[in-house]
Amino acid sequence: MSEEQLSALLAKLKEDAGLREKLQGAGDLDAAVTLAKEAGFDVGKADWVKYQAKQTLELSDAELEGVAGGEKQSAFACGDTEGSVCSTVCE
Repeated sequence: MSEEQLSALLAKLKEDAGLREKLQGAGDLDAAVTLAKEAGFDVGKADWVKYQAKQTLELSDAELEGVAGGEKQSAFACGDTEGSVCSTVCE
């Protein structure tokens, strides 16, 4: 997934509640990648995981506490779940 495609996808997630809900409901990474491709974004699993890892390294202390405490967080939420991949970018 190119950086441009990722930026475009994240921008779309901010404004498109339907796509955001579909991605939040994705059962796994394969399903999320398929949904993103169906929406016209050239994404790949390896790049998505790499992006998630980078975001994880940038978590605040409070976000790390939440993860360590077992709080459930969606990897595909946008703007409504602190610490999720998209909310980190969408804020």
